[in-house]
Amino acid sequence: MAWLSLLLFLPWFGVMAALYWWFPRQPRHRTRTVFDGVMLVLALLVSIGFMHWGYRIGAADVDADSLWKQILAVLYAYGGFLAVMVLALLLRPRVLHRS
Repeated sequence: MAWLSLLLFLPWFGVMAALYWWFPRQPRHRTRTVFDGVMLVLALLVSIGFMHWGYRIGAADVDADSLWKQILAVLYAYGGFLAVMVLALLLRPRVLHRS
């Protein structure tokens, strides 16, 4: 059931990933393509890891409602994805400037 949160947020992650990939349109060269691809894959992997972490934290709380596991999983997954995307946006100018 932990994967439900990723399934629900996958369309939104796709929209954010597409915006990150497409803008700004220039410069578009091999270094940027590789960097952007690596950061998007890293964002997905971190999101999956955080999703499982949030689900386990929610499952450990015995007094909480059963929906709480899914809520925490979504919050953690979204936070992890956004953290990597912000890091990518901050690092992108430095990586592109070097190449």
